[in-house]
Amino acid sequence: MDPRTPCLIGAAQRTVREQPGPEPLDLWEETARAAAAQARLPVERLESIQIVHTDSWQYDTPTGRLAERLGATPGHTAYSKVSGTAPQTLIGEAAARIAAGELDSALITGAEALATRRAYRLAGEHAPWSHAADPRPPYAWERPPHPSELAHELFLPVHTYPIMETARRAALGHTIEQEMLDRGRMMAPMTRVAAANPHAWRRTPRTPEELIDGNRFVGWPYNRSTVAVIEVDQAAAVVLASTALADRLGVPSDQRVYLRGWAYAEDTWEVAARPALGASQAVGRAAESAFARAGLTLDDMRALDVYSCFAIALRQTCDAIKLDPMDPRGLTVTGGLPYAGGPASDYVLHSTVTMAGLLRAGGGHGLVTGVGMHLTKHTYAIWSAEPGGVLGGPEPVFTAEPVPIADSYEGPAVVAGYTVAYDKDGVPWRGILVADLPSGARAYAHVTREELMADAVSRELVGQRVELTTDGKVNVASW
Repeated sequence: MDPRTPCLIGAAQRTVREQPGPEPLDLWEETARAAAAQARLPVERLESIQIVHTDSWQYDTPTGRLAERLGATPGHTAYSKVSGTAPQTLIGEAAARIAAGELDSALITGAEALATRRAYRLAGEHAPWSHAADPRPPYAWERPPHPSELAHELFLPVHTYPIMETARRAALGHTIEQEMLDRGRMMAPMTRVAAANPHAWRRTPRTPEELIDGNRFVGWPYNRSTVAVIEVDQAAAVVLASTALADRLGVPSDQRVYLRGWAYAEDTWEVAARPALGASQAVGRAAESAFARAGLTLDDMRALDVYSCFAIALRQTCDAIKLDPMDPRGLTVTGGLPYAGGPASDYVLHSTVTMAGLLRAGGGHGLVTGVGMHLTKHTYAIWSAEPGGVLGGPEPVFTAEPVPIADSYEGPAVVAGYTVAYDKDGVPWRGILVADLPSGARAYAHVTREELMADAVSRELVGQRVELTTDGKVNVASW
C-alpha cells in the first residue's frame, strides 16, 4: 500500500443530555482528545486542526482557541462556513493533503450546544461562554440568499424544503394523504435505529401513524416529528492519518477505515431557479462520481446513511440512485437528523463516526451523504474497511441552467410549489409559494389571507392559477 494512503484512525462523539451543558469549545476539546487517544496520537502532534462552523457561539479565533487548549501548533487550520456538507468537505480536503504528502495527520471536529443556549434563553440568562468574537462576525453564508428570497423571508429550510416536497408530490401525482403516509412509513424505521443508538437525542420508537398524526405542523406538509431537531448538545471528531503514520503509531489494521471515494455537486442556489422544483440532477451526478471513484456500486454497500433533515432530502437521493426507501439495510446508521439529532452543520461528522464504528466491527463498505443549504449542495462518501479507489477532488458540478427569477411581478401565474408556515402554537401565519410565470421565469409570493391558507392545506395547490400583485418588493398571491 502507498504509505501516503489516508485512513481514519480515531473517532469520538458525545451527546450531553442535561442542560446547561458545556460550551462548544469544551466539547471540541473533549472529542478531539478522545479521537486522538483512540488514534494513539498525542494531541500536541496534530498537524491540522479543522472545525465545522458552530451556530451556538461565535468565537474570536475558533481553531486558535482549540489549538491552545490542546497544546498544539498545527501548520494548517480551517474553520468552515455554514453547511451540512462542511464535515465531508473538510474530511475530503484533509485526506487529499495527506495523500499529497502535505500532512501526516488531521483532526476534524464540530459541536453544537443549542439545547443549552435554549435553556439559558428560557431562564432569561446569557450563555457565560468564553472568547466571544468582538465585533460579532456576519453570518457565515457561503453565499447570501437571493434578494427576492430575502424580501419574501424565504431563508429557513423549514420553509424551502416543503416547497420542493409539494412540487415533487404533484409531479408524481401523489395525494396529500399518500405523501404523508409514505413519509411516516419511510421514517418510522429510523426511530428504531435511534432507539438503539446511545448517542441519539430522541430514543423512542414511533409508528408511521404516530409520526404523522397528532403533532403540529411547522412548514406544511411537514410536522414537528419528521424534521431535523436542531436544538441539541452534541459533538464529534475524527482523526485522519497517513498509513505510514498509522503504522508508526501501532494502530491495528482493523481500526483503520478508508475513504474509498467521495464527490460533491451543486444544484442552483435559488430554490425557484431549479428546472425541476422537486428533483435534483446534482444528487445523481455526485453519487455516480463517488461510486465510480470507489470502484463500487450501491449493491456493494453494507450500510447507508442518507442525509435526512427533511423527507425531500431522503426522497431525492432515493429517486436519483434508485434506492428503495424501505431497503432492508435502512436509510441511516444513527437514526437520522430528526431522531439522532441534527446539530446544525455538524451531522455528517456523527454519521461518519457511527459508520466507522460499524465498519470496524463488521467490515465492508458504507455510504454517507451530506446536504447543504436548501438542497443546494451534495456530498457522497464511500467508506470502507478495505483500502482502494480514488479520492478525487471536490470541484463543484453545476448541473443545469437556472430558471430566471423575477423579483417583482403582477399578473397571472401558476403555482409550482408551496408551503404554509406555522408558528410555535400551531397557527398558520403565512403561505409562501413559487409561481411559474407566462414568460418562463419564476417568482416568489406570499399568501396572507387566512381563508386562502386554509384552502392551500386542504387540497393540491400545485397547478392552481393565481393572480400576483406587488409593492415592488414583495409579491402577494390570491385566487
